[in-house]
Amino acid sequence: MTTNSDAPTHAVQNPPKPAHHAGTILVIEDDPSLALGLTDSLEFEGYTTVHTPTGSEGIHHAINTPPDCIILDLMLPDVNGFQVCTEVRKTNPTVPIIMLTARSQESDKIRGLEVGADDYVTKPFSVGELVARIRAILRRQQAARSEASPCWVIGENRVNPDTQTVERNGLQHSLTFYELETLRVLYENAGTPIERTELLERVWGLELKHGNRTVDNVVMKLRRKLEQEPEQPTHLLTTYGIGYKLSLGEQAPGPTLAAAPERTPQ
Repeated sequence: MTTNSDAPTHAVQNPPKPAHHAGTILVIEDDPSLALGLTDSLEFEGYTTVHTPTGSEGIHHAINTPPDCIILDLMLPDVNGFQVCTEVRKTNPTVPIIMLTARSQESDKIRGLEVGADDYVTKPFSVGELVARIRAILRRQQAARSEASPCWVIGENRVNPDTQTVERNGLQHSLTFYELETLRVLYENAGTPIERTELLERVWGLELKHGNRTVDNVVMKLRRKLEQEPEQPTHLLTTYGIGYKLSLGEQAPGPTLAAAPERTPQ
């Protein structure tokens, strides 16, 4: 398998090596050596890979031939990963997008989540860990789609897990895979505080490391879609020192949660 970086107008599609087909992964990455390593590793796991070295090609392919998952580099030669993610989300709000970034700034990670990325991996990273994340997200997505689910009613919100949407007062918002699965865990345990470590393990399949704000960032995004006033939430509540819990009613129960001001992750 070779990647022709001198012909950026053609996506390179690589057939899977094993007999079984695990899904199609679109790799949008301008570094030929990194792209080769990723596609080789993914093909070994049974995935079909499509590699595009530019953001514009990636957008075109994602819209016209939707993959099962997208691996998206933040720094591309034509348009950046934020712009790619925004354009893809206009037509495909549910495809999992994992963003690769050489930047460690929390602001970049938050912005990536805000424009629709499901997860982010900071370079340098373990290819094995990335493959594990892809395998986990596709497995959970397949399980979630295997049977129809009733809508979840959270105050004035009506969440449809099958279409990955939430509707409130006639306005509809799309939910990314990780937003939906985080909300699913909280909904199934409504009224019970869930630790950040448990959410990270059950939704992402990861162990919590010091400084990891993945759960906090996703909850912040969910509040913008579910809450009338995101800075004063009545449904997605912080349990200080523990994690989060979901209230299905109109008002936040108990005075202890309201005693401390809600903090926005930095």
